[in-house]
Amino acid sequence: MRSPRPYSLQAGPGVPSLTERRKAATQLDIARAACELFATHGPDGTTAEDIAHRAGVALRTFYRYFRNKQEAVAPLLAGGGAEWRNRLAEESPGTPLAEALERAVTRSLTGPVALSEGLNWTRSLLRAAEDDPALRAVWYRVNQDSEEGLVPILTHLAGPAASPLQIRLLAAAATDAIRVSLEVWSTTDTPPSGPDSPADLAVRSLRELTRGMAILA
Repeated sequence: MRSPRPYSLQAGPGVPSLTERRKAATQLDIARAACELFATHGPDGTTAEDIAHRAGVALRTFYRYFRNKQEAVAPLLAGGGAEWRNRLAEESPGTPLAEALERAVTRSLTGPVALSEGLNWTRSLLRAAEDDPALRAVWYRVNQDSEEGLVPILTHLAGPAASPLQIRLLAAAATDAIRVSLEVWSTTDTPPSGPDSPADLAVRSLRELTRGMAILA
C-alpha cells in the first residue's frame, strides 16, 4: 500500500499546518523504521527502543505517537487506502460506479510510489503479521477505517437514489477486495505489477464481490 501523498507546502483551508506536516513526517519515519526491523528481525525480535533508534527519535517521541511497536506501522498501511480513496474522489458523480472503482483501484496500485516502495512494505508487514495477532489487528483496523472513509465518497458518486445499505455493502466489498488481494499476493513472490499483481487481483476480486449488486446496475 502506498505512503501518503506529500502535503502542500502552502497552508490554507483543509491543508495541514506546518506542525501537523512535521508530525506526519515523523510518524512515517517511525513507521518505515518499524517495517524495516520487522522484516529483518520479526516483531518479536524488535523493541520500541529499536524502532526509535532506527528512526532517529527519542523513545518518548515514539510513545507520544504510538501505544506499542505494532501500532507504529499504521501510517504505512493506511497510506494506500488514503491514496485509493483520493483517486476515487476524483471521479465525477454519474460515472458508472463499477468503472470508477476499478479505475481508482488500478491507478492507486500501479502508481510509482506503490510499485517502488508501498507494495513491498505491505508485503513485508503482512508476512510478519502471520504470527503476530497484534500486528494483524492493526491491519484490520486500518482496513475498517478505510471502509468507513469510503462511505461519504460513494454516497456522493452514487447520488440520492442509492440507499445507505447499498452504499455500506459496496464500501465493504471494495475494501475487502483490496485487502484479500494484498493478503494473497503477500504470500507469493509475484512482482508488484503484471499478472497476479495486487492491481490485477484487486480488480478481479472487486468484480467477484460486487457481481449482481443493484447499485452497480
